[in-house]
Amino acid sequence: MIEAPEALCLAEQLNETIKGKVITDVIAGYTPHKFTFFHGDPEAYPARLLGKTVDGACAYGGMVQVNAGDTRMVFSDGANLRYYAPETNLPNKHQFLLGFEDQSCIIVSVRMYGAVLCFEEGDFEGNFKEYYTCARNKPQVLSDAFDKDYFMGLINDEPVQKKSAKAFLATDQMIPGLGNGVLQDILYIAKIHPKTKIASLPAEKREELFYCVKKVMREMYQQRGRDSEKDLFDNKGGYIPYLSKDTMGTRCVRCGDLILKENYLGGSIYYCNTCQV
Repeated sequence: MIEAPEALCLAEQLNETIKGKVITDVIAGYTPHKFTFFHGDPEAYPARLLGKTVDGACAYGGMVQVNAGDTRMVFSDGANLRYYAPETNLPNKHQFLLGFEDQSCIIVSVRMYGAVLCFEEGDFEGNFKEYYTCARNKPQVLSDAFDKDYFMGLINDEPVQKKSAKAFLATDQMIPGLGNGVLQDILYIAKIHPKTKIASLPAEKREELFYCVKKVMREMYQQRGRDSEKDLFDNKGGYIPYLSKDTMGTRCVRCGDLILKENYLGGSIYYCNTCQV
């Protein structure tokens, strides 16, 4: 699933490759996929997009947005974006294709589940509206606006004191684009167990958590995403997580204890039971 640093990298690559191009082909829902979520009728997408010029792309949390006139295309969760140069063989299956006058195209394939949303600016309704609006309106985690004062306001808010560290970081869109794929390393570096209640964290530990959020997100962006994800050109990212399914059962690099896995809050958590308390 797309995390904030990866969404930002994708947006930058889209600006380098398709900005200024005229849209000549649009195919939505070519390969049926039960958990591909479209905004409205995908058959209406060509009418909204054909003949328009791509103005650019941006990222909101873990969502990638492409602008073409007053039309917005938004991709999130398990929507994998790939760029295909002219005269390149295209995959037989996909959920969305956006072709351009130079015969290049962007193809989107959905893994487990993902959103492919196309709508006119100011005319977005449906299940994803709150998710999108929140991601768009909150300070982006890699921006200067997401500073210590802002973070401390989040973590010191009374309603979150009963939440666990995982719940605080990665549920209810508290920090858009910070999900299960990145919170493991944040909590590992901060030496906080995922189940630790926020109320039990002293002020200095809360500040340390802020710096760990910024550190991990920045490193992931600088290394162009995780090694388990691919960019617009099908290249793996360079960030190797400390904690993931690949490190479960291995030894903690700090203390030598085993890395454990547990199901928690609808997903997996990985942690060192010695370092993270």
